[in-house]
Amino acid sequence: MTVLGVLDQSPVRRGGTAAQALAETLALARAAERLGYARYWVAEHHNAPALASTAPEVLIDRIAAATSAIRVGSGGVMLPHYSALKVAETFRLLETLHPGRIDLGVGRAPGSDSRTARALAPTRQPLDLNAFPDQLLDLYGFLADDFPPDHEFHGIAAMPRPRAMPQLWLLGSSDAGAGYAAELGWPYCHAHFINASRTDSSLDAYRTLFAPSPVAPAPRPAIAVHALAADSAEEAERLSWSRWGWRLMGGAGGGGIPSPEEALAFDYTEPEREYLELLKRRSIHGTAAQVRERLLALGERHGVDEFVIVTITHDFAARLRSYELLAEAFALEPRAAPPRDGSSA
Repeated sequence: MTVLGVLDQSPVRRGGTAAQALAETLALARAAERLGYARYWVAEHHNAPALASTAPEVLIDRIAAATSAIRVGSGGVMLPHYSALKVAETFRLLETLHPGRIDLGVGRAPGSDSRTARALAPTRQPLDLNAFPDQLLDLYGFLADDFPPDHEFHGIAAMPRPRAMPQLWLLGSSDAGAGYAAELGWPYCHAHFINASRTDSSLDAYRTLFAPSPVAPAPRPAIAVHALAADSAEEAERLSWSRWGWRLMGGAGGGGIPSPEEALAFDYTEPEREYLELLKRRSIHGTAAQVRERLLALGERHGVDEFVIVTITHDFAARLRSYELLAEAFALEPRAAPPRDGSSA
């Protein structure tokens, strides 16, 4: 059985506002729960005018409060920016507020350019990515209250203490991230939409190196993939131009997600046109049946039955329609609508 989730970067359309994008995130989360999606992850990006999700921990609480059953989490927290203790405290608090529903996905990438990453650092120093494995160990130690007696952090408690840990995921786009997840025995989600060319080697490394742990007794792989479904293949291709063009148009027109018409009319350089052809070949778009077929083939190739779907369009209605079509194509089990007052059940 194929499991589908949502990865939301809270895209800001050209001419739109971040407030609109965040309102659409809440609306899409409610719809995803109603449609039967298993989880809803929000991203972390900085100094990115087209993406409004800078603080996933804030959005997670709002989304979990506005829904009643769907799992809600980070896709992901960029751990090198933070102390492991602070992240553990934040997600233990979220798990206490919304028991049994919180996912903590962590990644190594900065979610920004190098200068912005320095601005995020308290000491304005470049990120020390070599410290990432130790950060992961510390994070687990705080979440599980499981530091050895001789560890310098033994006896320090990340408060509050919920009944259970948030569900841990390691997110990555390379063999290195897969290797960390395997050695720790954590679930691993490969960012196919960022680095499709490393999907094979990344997931192979994860399975080959996996060591069972209290977090996961067996490998639990997932794939985060961009997919867009529409009522016709032609409409899906037209809508996809917003994402393809945005990748190349930079700050032109304010830096938001362009309309398909803007993206099609933009004056691309010859190298950019070559890159556009690559994007088209790698893009998963079409009718719901076509997208389902490609996702199932991808899953069969890698032995994966869980996908987290990110969809970028200029028009929110088209993005919502894509998730509706995929829910129908995969026969997801619809849920009852959450309480109308937005409280958690």
